[in-house]
Amino acid sequence: MRAVAVIVSAYLLGSLPFGYLIVHATRGDDVRETGSGGTGATNVSRRAGKGAGVLTLLLDALKGAAAVVTAQVILEGQDSWVDQLGGHIGPPVQHADWWLAAAAIAVIVGHIFPVWLRFRGGKGVATGIGVFIMLTPLAVFGAAVIFTLVVWLTRYISLGSLLAASATALFVVVQHFIRPLEYPAPLVVATIGGAGLIVFAHRENIGRLLRGNESRFK
Repeated sequence: MRAVAVIVSAYLLGSLPFGYLIVHATRGDDVRETGSGGTGATNVSRRAGKGAGVLTLLLDALKGAAAVVTAQVILEGQDSWVDQLGGHIGPPVQHADWWLAAAAIAVIVGHIFPVWLRFRGGKGVATGIGVFIMLTPLAVFGAAVIFTLVVWLTRYISLGSLLAASATALFVVVQHFIRPLEYPAPLVVATIGGAGLIVFAHRENIGRLLRGNESRFK
C-alpha cells in the first residue's frame, strides 16, 4: 500500500497547475489558450511576464523535488517525524529504488496530464529538473550546460529543452562509468522515461521546428 501511495501522491503533486493558477489569478485568463498551449514557465512568461514565468519555473521544479523527497521518506521508512505524531511508517519497502523511479515518472506525468485541468498541462521540463536535481544533480548540471548553449545559439527554448532532456540519461550512464552508482538501472529508466514524456509533450514544438516557424526566445 505504501508503494501505491507513493505513485498516487507523486502524480497528484505533479498535477498542481501552478502556471495555470498564476495566470488565472493575475490575468483572469486560461494560459492554455495562448502561445504554445502549455502551463509551463515559457508560456506563462509570454502571457503574464517574466516574473510570473520565473515563479512558475520555481514552483514546478519544487513539486518535482517534493515528490522525490516524499517518496524517499515513505519508501525508506524514515519515520522519525511520524513518530512524533503517534504514527509509524514501517520498514523500508522492497525494491524501493524501482518505486522511487516510478514516482519520478509519475510526477512528470501529473504535470503533463493534470487531473484538475482535464489532462491538459505543461511540457514537464521544470518538474523534471526538480526530480533529477534530487536524484542525479551531476546529470542535471550537464543537461543545463547543453540547454544554455542551444538556447544561446538558436534562441529556441523548446529545442534546448528537448536536447537537454534527451541527454540526461546519457549523462547518468557516463557518470556510472566514471563513478559507479549504487542503483544505476532504476535511475536510467527514470531518466529515459522522463525524457520520453518531455519529448512527447513537445511533439507540436517539434513539428514547428521542422517547419521553421517555432517561436524564438526574446
